[in-house]
Amino acid sequence: MKRFAALLHKDFLLLSRDIWGLILLFLMPWALVLLMTYLQDSTFNFVNENRIPLYLHNADKDSLGNMVSQQLMESPIFDVSTGVNGQQLTEKEIEEAVSRGDFMIGVIIPAHSTANLRTSIKQIVEQAFEGESIDNNAMNANLDVKILIDPTTKTSFRATLASAIRENALTIQNKLIFSEVTRQVNQLIPIPVNLNIDTSHLINVQESYAQSEKTKIIPNSVQHNVPAWSMFAIFFIVVSLAGNMIREREIGCYNRLVTMPCSFHTYLFSKITVYLVVCLLQLTLIILTGMLLTPLLGLPALKLGHSISALIGMSVSASLAAIGYGLAIGSVARTNQQASVFGAVSVVILAAVGGVWIPTFIMPYSMQLISRISPLNWGLNGFNDFFVRDSGFVDVLPYITALLLFFAVSIFISYWSNQKRKNN
Repeated sequence: MKRFAALLHKDFLLLSRDIWGLILLFLMPWALVLLMTYLQDSTFNFVNENRIPLYLHNADKDSLGNMVSQQLMESPIFDVSTGVNGQQLTEKEIEEAVSRGDFMIGVIIPAHSTANLRTSIKQIVEQAFEGESIDNNAMNANLDVKILIDPTTKTSFRATLASAIRENALTIQNKLIFSEVTRQVNQLIPIPVNLNIDTSHLINVQESYAQSEKTKIIPNSVQHNVPAWSMFAIFFIVVSLAGNMIREREIGCYNRLVTMPCSFHTYLFSKITVYLVVCLLQLTLIILTGMLLTPLLGLPALKLGHSISALIGMSVSASLAAIGYGLAIGSVARTNQQASVFGAVSVVILAAVGGVWIPTFIMPYSMQLISRISPLNWGLNGFNDFFVRDSGFVDVLPYITALLLFFAVSIFISYWSNQKRKNN
């Protein structure tokens, strides 16, 4: 017990002597979580607060163009402009303005779009009532509604906008079809029939997060970012931990310890204890930041789930997984440079693959399979279950088990590497 207490004292001294390294060990993860939460919350609120600059050129001046124009004008998302300094832009000028970044989007509705659409629909309906086969290829409505996007805009946003414009165009098209069908029917029967019925009020789309009866947590940027960047933060202790192990070997401290005698498992247990305290303090700092500091910055407050045992289990198992990974790197690496470079880069890779940077559901199927072997993915899913889904200990137990198994495998690698070094 005295040897273990001496090892603990030694490991705490190693940390405390590099005071700036210790400060950065807490400050950088804290700043990372706070910054990413603030940035993502700003992104969530961008469309409601800043509005997206859009230039609209409606050369149609008829049903299709007017409907699309009305929808865009009434949208809270877009800041619609129809001219610059009182002058309307040509199509070429609009494209140049969007390419420069003056507008994020340019929408161009060609002239006679509604007339061409109405003519084509009339021909289709007449052919249908006469029993003729409809030749869609023969119909040339010339409805090339152009959407010009700033080159810096994400592809996903481009697809979303195009879908919204297409939906408005289809709504107009369906109304014109009903109008033409009504005309044809009234020519055939003496009783007037009107099929132009507004049914838009019959279906209301209500959007909300799915929640179980027991949870009162509302998902937001803080609830999503705290678990993600907490996992990323605690895994970065591998650089400090592996570096300390190699430094002890380089200065001969480790050789003196094993001749005391001091068993290797006692040496590892000391490291695990010290860095477990560090990891849990990191998580505590991040959670308190989400609960107390983010509301002062105008962000939502972090809300804890109902199962504190789930939080403790995930915190301890995730910390042990990170510590085990650091011990394995520190045991295998030969130099401090090897440990720092491999540790930092591998953590970034595991975070990217595990869904910290990009959600796994938008990854290719092959990458989704690979993400399942990342310990950061296990920790992220477990923390999400607690912070977002308000799950209990039983629900996160599979992730706790996986993280502890990863810790056990890492410890085995440390023992194997140490035994190999002794034999050599």
